[in-house]
Amino acid sequence: MAVTSQYPVISLDEFKTLVRPLVFDCRFNLANADEGYAAYRQGHIPGAYYLHLEKDLSGSLSRHGGRHPLPDPQTLARRLRSSGLLPGQPVVVYDDQQMAYAARARWLLRYLGHQEVWVLDGGYKAWLASGGVPDRREPPPRMGRFEPNPTSDWTCEYQEVKTLTGSGCLIDSRAPSRYAGLEEPLDPIAGHIPGAMNYFWQEVVDEQGFFRPVSWHREHWSKLTGTNIVVYCGSGVTACVNLMSLEAAGINARLYSGSWSDWCSYQLAEAD
Repeated sequence: MAVTSQYPVISLDEFKTLVRPLVFDCRFNLANADEGYAAYRQGHIPGAYYLHLEKDLSGSLSRHGGRHPLPDPQTLARRLRSSGLLPGQPVVVYDDQQMAYAARARWLLRYLGHQEVWVLDGGYKAWLASGGVPDRREPPPRMGRFEPNPTSDWTCEYQEVKTLTGSGCLIDSRAPSRYAGLEEPLDPIAGHIPGAMNYFWQEVVDEQGFFRPVSWHREHWSKLTGTNIVVYCGSGVTACVNLMSLEAAGINARLYSGSWSDWCSYQLAEAD
């Protein structure tokens, strides 16, 4: 059975019909970087490999680039090959945090050229609730075939973002309190990029963590007026959930991969 979803998620019923899918568990906790892998070892969808946000789905930290810079394409490609990834193979990613980390994994795989990838709707919790039996075994390394081919025009960097301020094209995906500068628990400067509009990423899923219907996404973004849409968050992770929502609405958008943490690094450097 082919995936029939009109948006970037796959239902549990569709997931069960896939032939030899490659599954990745992306659970993570920003407050405890070891928690996601520990949860994976306690139980996961049978056959799932684990992708760690900071070890697999992010690159090395530097002065600029944000708290979760994009990983080196060849490094991530080797990790994916070691999990057995093959061209055209269906890939399903999941987490238990309203798609925050699974969306990052999906975006990265597609950015590197593997398009057949979906986020499991409802995540691990929905799979358990449906009667799924957790597996504690880690699958062995496999020999896959995958050569990365990054789509360079999917991203936007600081210098270009500066030219977009006030254009109506910047979307800030963080919580309203962080956007408004009322609090900033992670980065050295509070506030938002001038001219950015606030669309909180958690709004695109419902209370149970399921992706909202296509009609909702179309209405949600109906007031956008710009065409050169760039999305950011704190470090380029949860912005990927908004990118999924925009995709569902039929709107092309790019990721400011360094996001607010990268913006802050340049603002501080320019102030020196």
